[in-house]
Amino acid sequence: MAEKRKGRVLIVDDEKGIRQALKMVLQEDYEVILAASGAEAVDAFTQNAFDIVLLDILLPDSNGLDLLKTFKETDPNTAVVMVTAVKEIKTAVQAIKAGAYEYIIKPFVVDDLLAVLDRAQEKKKLLQQVSYLKHELQRYHLFEKMIGKDPKMTEVFDLIATVASSDGAVLIQGESGTGKELVARAIHHLSSRKDQPFVVINCAAIPASLMESEIFGHQKGAFTGAVSSVMGKFEVADGGTVFLDDIDCLEVSMQAKLLRVIQEKEFERVGSNKVLKADIRFVAACNKEMQTLIQEGRFREDLFYRLNVFPIKLPPLRERRIDIPLLLEHFLDCHAQRTGKPAKRFSDEALAQLTAYQWPGNVRELQNLVERLFTITKSDVIGVENLFGLSIAGKQLHDMTLREAVNDFEKDFITQVLARVRGNRKKAAEILGIHRNTLLAKINELGIEA
Repeated sequence: MAEKRKGRVLIVDDEKGIRQALKMVLQEDYEVILAASGAEAVDAFTQNAFDIVLLDILLPDSNGLDLLKTFKETDPNTAVVMVTAVKEIKTAVQAIKAGAYEYIIKPFVVDDLLAVLDRAQEKKKLLQQVSYLKHELQRYHLFEKMIGKDPKMTEVFDLIATVASSDGAVLIQGESGTGKELVARAIHHLSSRKDQPFVVINCAAIPASLMESEIFGHQKGAFTGAVSSVMGKFEVADGGTVFLDDIDCLEVSMQAKLLRVIQEKEFERVGSNKVLKADIRFVAACNKEMQTLIQEGRFREDLFYRLNVFPIKLPPLRERRIDIPLLLEHFLDCHAQRTGKPAKRFSDEALAQLTAYQWPGNVRELQNLVERLFTITKSDVIGVENLFGLSIAGKQLHDMTLREAVNDFEKDFITQVLARVRGNRKKAAEILGIHRNTLLAKINELGIEA
């Protein structure tokens, strides 16, 4: 099997000997495209996506510095290395200020050039990861590992370990709050891609009109407001894993485009015809019955089969009650460590009531409740009396459908969060870990008075 190339390089130089010599040096490790003039370079840059450009400053029809600005405006992530015989410090400074990665004087040592290209590639990967990490810092996850000793969960753990070594797509199914993203992260961290990005795309939170730009990126001028080129999440995830949360909420038109990426391993930014390679593993999650959606024409059957290579079914918390005390203790410990406050515990009576509860919101509901009880309970023992006045207290004592229980809990919890932030919906959405549009929809749906 041929070794994967490091990337694609555009060599721009009016001297044929220089172009051919550079091609001979680089073609073993890179895909190389040649251009003898500025016009040829612009045409090649428009038709292809490049990782690195080796650009001569003195060209018969163009100024290399002007070309540098054009390339950086079109795709700021491409590393441009200026190669010239002009030994002027002023020119070098202008090139670096305009965005050049490096400035090399002819004649140069081949090993030095290769080292520069390796560093440029490494910097590009680091910039992609930094961009992603900045986004990820906005997402707060209280726990980093999965808790459970119920046989249903041990089966899930075994399945995670088994499928992690493959590159096949995974479809995780389960109710809201069961920990589907944790499973996706576990698969990523146990895989050979663990040192590459893990990128989350919440299909339910991103408006349909922005979805294509969000995942594919867009070129400057692609649409009104596109004042610069932006890298999409698929591009950021190169070499890593993409987690498509709530895939069942993705519009059918976008499902077709996603299917093409999975099948062809390539895509283009919005407003561009440059083909970008997609070395990505896809993990998707849903909380609806997919076969029903397929029958209703709301989900493509071919995409379902592409994603369902390795199916994982997560049990709801009410079906693994043996894990409830473990989770309660775990989250109490997490809050104690995070806040630096003394540890707390549940009384036997409170523990029994919490274990008997149906938990319609699953682990997420349990996590939110523990945070609330840990914060408002003065004693180091949380008893049954502390549960009164909360949405959980007494709800299992009278008949309620699952949907009524979920709506009742969500309405009470969202109301309390809104009260805590004095009606600031943006802050409330951040605390709840949902998109502001999702919060507005919940307020209208549940009849919450802001």
